[in-house]
Amino acid sequence: MLRKRLMGLFVLSLVLLSCGNRENKSNTDKTLDSTDQKTATVPSEQKNILFFGTSLTAGYGLDPTEAYPALIQNRIDSLQMPYKVINGGLSGETSAGGKGRIDWLLKQRVDVFVLELGANDGLRGLPVSQTIKNLQAIIDRVKAKYPDAKMVLAGMQVPPNMGAKYAADFKNMFPDLAKKNQMALIPFLLDKVGGVPTLNQADGIHPTAEGDKILTENVWVVLKDLL
Repeated sequence: MLRKRLMGLFVLSLVLLSCGNRENKSNTDKTLDSTDQKTATVPSEQKNILFFGTSLTAGYGLDPTEAYPALIQNRIDSLQMPYKVINGGLSGETSAGGKGRIDWLLKQRVDVFVLELGANDGLRGLPVSQTIKNLQAIIDRVKAKYPDAKMVLAGMQVPPNMGAKYAADFKNMFPDLAKKNQMALIPFLLDKVGGVPTLNQADGIHPTAEGDKILTENVWVVLKDLL
């Protein structure tokens, strides 16, 4: 009698164990099927674009959301591209000031570097040779820390009253630096804006919100191919 009971319990255990294994296998299969059916969505690593420049980049006289770097960010977001724009513009910044400030901004990773400096040097009539040295020093520091960063240089011009030779040397400085350092070049940041009263603020130097929309296009046409 005892043997029959033990045999019965043994058979029952085998049945329960078998059912449990089938259930576990079924659950495992469901999990695998669910995993297989899902599309693996791996978020792209966010990259940084540093705009390093003067009041033109800072958006002097405008709401921060109206400055061209912010408008570039809007364009990037609309295209769902994994880039974050960092506005490193500072009103009144010269190339010498930028050289002294760049290391601090390079503490955060830079994947795309847009250099917009030199305008204040030109307005002050500072020697073009010195501006070239300062800009080259900034470029060298960025390359040294982030050798894979893509580089863009924004060209500028000065009014003719600075003298024909000075104006020509200043204008040519940007394409020469871009070529030397294999940088993408924005020929003239203020193209279609500079000298147009309705697109500039009362000082005649800084663009209005409408003017910055045009600056955005001037930058985007060059920047988009690097992203």
